[in-house]
Amino acid sequence: MDNPVRAAILEAMRTDSDILIAGGGLNGPALALALASGGFSVTIVDAQPLETLTDSDFDGRAYALALASTRMLSALGIWDRVAADSQPILDIIASDGRAGEGAAPWTLHFDHRELEEGPMGHMLEDRYLRRALLAAIAAHPRITHLSGAKVVAQSTDGAGAEITLADGRVLRGSLLVGCDGRDSGTARRAGIGRHGWGYDQTGLVSAIAHDKPHGGIAHQFFMPSGPLGILPLPGNRCSIVWAVETARAERITGLSDAEYLGELRPAFGDFLGGIRLEGARFAYPLKLTIADSFIAPRLALVGDAAHGMHPLAGQGLNMGLRDVAALAEVLVLARRRGEDVASPLVLERYQQWRRFDTLAMAGATEGINRLFSNDNPLLRAGRDIGLGLVNALPGLRRGLMRQAAGLTGDLPVLMQGRAI
Repeated sequence: MDNPVRAAILEAMRTDSDILIAGGGLNGPALALALASGGFSVTIVDAQPLETLTDSDFDGRAYALALASTRMLSALGIWDRVAADSQPILDIIASDGRAGEGAAPWTLHFDHRELEEGPMGHMLEDRYLRRALLAAIAAHPRITHLSGAKVVAQSTDGAGAEITLADGRVLRGSLLVGCDGRDSGTARRAGIGRHGWGYDQTGLVSAIAHDKPHGGIAHQFFMPSGPLGILPLPGNRCSIVWAVETARAERITGLSDAEYLGELRPAFGDFLGGIRLEGARFAYPLKLTIADSFIAPRLALVGDAAHGMHPLAGQGLNMGLRDVAALAEVLVLARRRGEDVASPLVLERYQQWRRFDTLAMAGATEGINRLFSNDNPLLRAGRDIGLGLVNALPGLRRGLMRQAAGLTGDLPVLMQGRAI
């Protein structure tokens, strides 16, 4: 064989890592840890500079981690690093009503004492989870983390996937995974379209300090303009996710902190006493968006790159972590069987596992939002009675609690708290 031909073949077979991950966030590092624990070498390309990622200041962002997600983080060696900074979600109370009038008499109450497993989940601030994940990937010998680097081009062939960075570097691996958010460049460059629609709602997110203790209770208050989630944080603090009409949200976003609180108080109520802002304020347009496919030749999408939905169920990060756990399990088991881990048959297993669950959750959140985000008196009467009936049926209520805790369905082993 001529040396130039042999060199070309060897170059085509070269890989810098087994798996290339475009996008950092939280799902990227979690996937890297899961894959590295299964024997893969992994490179993460993250556009955010490391100093931004490791900022210790509290910016108001926090996540509701379902019990299954905390079990996964425990299996990855992360939960012990952050558990002391988390707040158990002991109870969840869902109610219907109007701002300034309080809740309707019918409520749905999930009491953690009805579950043998304990709390349905935990609240955890972004700064703690992000730093713990970054420390873990930095310490793992099979993981390379390129921060402040941007993918500008990608290609795949029969032998692997290739990405080009803005600084001219070219990296090659067996598989490319997009963890780069709802506006995924990985999906776009692969020709994967998206379907969905906006809700004409914007999610206003911030942390609130309050005078009275919250008792570890999460509240979901459904109002005609959209739901208000009040989620407990350590101490006398909570995280709010407040969905309001986009035009009103634009006006509220431009207000001072004092004026912002003036808008919030009628919806929030006074059950926690006086309230104050803590940390930054954020605003996110709310929409449903699902990729037409979660896979392409030698490529897979995870988390928001694959799907984004209304935050009323608090399942955004949990759904992404389920993707991570499922993809890692599919790839690790395929490798143990001697398969090409990026073959269409292997990647289709991941898509089949995750697509139905994603569509079911998207449909549920869509239906709940449309049912409750209105002031139709007939619908209001029907949904209030419905909340009361569910609350009165222990078997149904307990089933919904297990679903909220992420304990239902075909769970990946990581979400059972076990290593792959």
